[in-house]
Amino acid sequence: MKRRGIWFAAAITSLMPLAGAPAGAAETIGVFTKSAGNPIARAVRAGADQVAKANGMTVFHYIPTSTDNAPQQTFLVEEALRQKRDAIIFTPVDGKVMVPSVQKINAAGIPLVNVGDRIAGGTSVAFVGNDDYAIAVDTARYLFKAMEGKGNLIILEGPETIPTAVGRLRGFRDVLKEFPNIKVVLSKNALYARPAAKDLLTAMLKVASTPQIDGVLASNDAMAFGAVEAFKELKKKMPLIVSINASKEAVDLIKAGDMLASGDYNGMVEGCIGTEIAIRALRKEPVPKEVMAKTEVVDKNNLTAYETPAERRPCPTLASMTPK
Repeated sequence: MKRRGIWFAAAITSLMPLAGAPAGAAETIGVFTKSAGNPIARAVRAGADQVAKANGMTVFHYIPTSTDNAPQQTFLVEEALRQKRDAIIFTPVDGKVMVPSVQKINAAGIPLVNVGDRIAGGTSVAFVGNDDYAIAVDTARYLFKAMEGKGNLIILEGPETIPTAVGRLRGFRDVLKEFPNIKVVLSKNALYARPAAKDLLTAMLKVASTPQIDGVLASNDAMAFGAVEAFKELKKKMPLIVSINASKEAVDLIKAGDMLASGDYNGMVEGCIGTEIAIRALRKEPVPKEVMAKTEVVDKNNLTAYETPAERRPCPTLASMTPK
C-alpha cells in the first residue's frame, strides 16, 4: 500500500483552493489528461485552471506517470470517484479501453465533458475537440503549395492506434491526390516521438541512394523537431518542414526559419471550453453537445499570438465559439 501511495502522489497534482473560498466549500473539477509533458495536455490543464479560477472552483489534475497508460488512468478514475469530484473533464488514454471507467463516472451521476479523443462508449455532457482531418488537410495543402506542387516528400505518421494520428494521415493522403507531381519517398510511423523521427531520418539520409528531400509532413511537432535535428546534424539541405500542434517550440523554429509552418491543434479550446461546459452543467444551464476548434495554420505571418505560452494566453469562451 505504501508503494501505491507514492505512485499516486506522483500521478495527481492538485491546485490549492482559491483565495476567498471557504476551505472545503468550493466545488471541485477533476481534469484527466494523457501525459505530463505533452504540450497539448499542458494547454488543456492551463485552460481548465484559468476558467475554474474565474468561477471560484478548485481543480485537481489526474495525470498518468507514463504516457497513454490505461491502467494508471483507470486507477485515477477510481480515486476521483472516491474523492467525489463534482465534475470531470476527460481525455481518455484509449477511447475504447476507458469506456468502463466512463460508465462508472456516469453511474455516480457526475457530469463528464469529453475533450480531445472521443470516448467510444458511456455518456458525456458534451464533446470538445479539434478536427484532426481538417487540420491535416489545411496543413498538407499549405506545404504542397509551398513546394509548388512537385518534389520528394517524407510523411512522418503517428501510431495507428491513436485517433488523432488516423485522422491526420487520412487528411494528408486525401490532399496528395490533388498534387500528382509530389512523390512520397517515405511514409512511416515515427511514434509521435522526436527521437524516433530523428533516428528514422538519420538512417535514411545516410543511404547514398536517398534522393533530395523537398518536403517533410509530420503528424505532430515532436516528429518535426526530430526531422530538423537529423537534417542539421548530417548537414543536409533543409527541406520545407510542416507539422501539427503549433507548440511554442514549433513557433520558435518557424521564426528561426527551420520550419515552415504548423497546424494549430488548440488544447486551450479543449481545456477552457470543456471546463466552461462542465460548470454550466453543474449549474443546470444549457450546453451544446459538441464544440470544435477552428483550424489555423501557423506560419511566420501570424505566429505572434502563439509566442505566448499557453499558461498566459486568454481563454476563449463558449459565446465566442458558438455561431450567433
